[in-house]
Amino acid sequence: MKIELKNQAEIAKMRQGGKIASRILKSLESQAKEGVTTLELDQMAEKMILEADAKPSFKGFQGYPGSVCISVNEEVVHGIPSTRILKDGDVVGLDIGVYYQGFHTDTALTCVVGDEVSPEIKKLLEVTLQALSEGIKLCKAGVHLGDVQNVIQKTVEGAGFGVIRDLVGHGVGRALQEPPQIPNYGEPSTGPILKEGITLAIEPMVSMGDWHIKILNDHWTVVTADKSLSAHFEHTIVVGKNNAEILTK
Repeated sequence: MKIELKNQAEIAKMRQGGKIASRILKSLESQAKEGVTTLELDQMAEKMILEADAKPSFKGFQGYPGSVCISVNEEVVHGIPSTRILKDGDVVGLDIGVYYQGFHTDTALTCVVGDEVSPEIKKLLEVTLQALSEGIKLCKAGVHLGDVQNVIQKTVEGAGFGVIRDLVGHGVGRALQEPPQIPNYGEPSTGPILKEGITLAIEPMVSMGDWHIKILNDHWTVVTADKSLSAHFEHTIVVGKNNAEILTK
């Protein structure tokens, strides 16, 4: 398994692509309102990506039909945009990939439609985001990837939630998915040792209940087997000597 290192010029391109992805993701979050369809959000995203002289990374990837993945409630990831109308209280995962000047960046967040958020859902989102943050904090040259995976797992399970085990984060850059794979659980002092210039998509996927999943008949949408709500946050980062830089901030 060869993990590709990026040079400063390549990182600069990914930094620009990451800014585009981040800006569009935030804009989508503000538009995820009651009465809007997931297809309308997808169309907004594609328009903004193309206007930024970029391309949607996901469109056509292994046959995926949308420009963004929009996953609602028990859908963990890879929800296909459709005429589904968002309702007040829906938990919505928005996942976007941008291809800019030869490089992909990948980022995601989970939000709730409307102003009323139950304490349980608020905690689910906060813990998933915290797990992402704790994982990124550990990413620097010389650290085992297993240490990053372990801190994500401990953060999630320590709060009483389930770490989705059959889906992983990944390297990202020239390809949308590069080595290494990054499960959101693991043992300390195991796995590859991080080096400066490695670019990774770190993405905890968390369920309010059990970690088991199913894939729906559309062959894309991943749901929790027990129908429990789920959350997903993701950033593309570059590993540095003493810390990681978030490229999708």
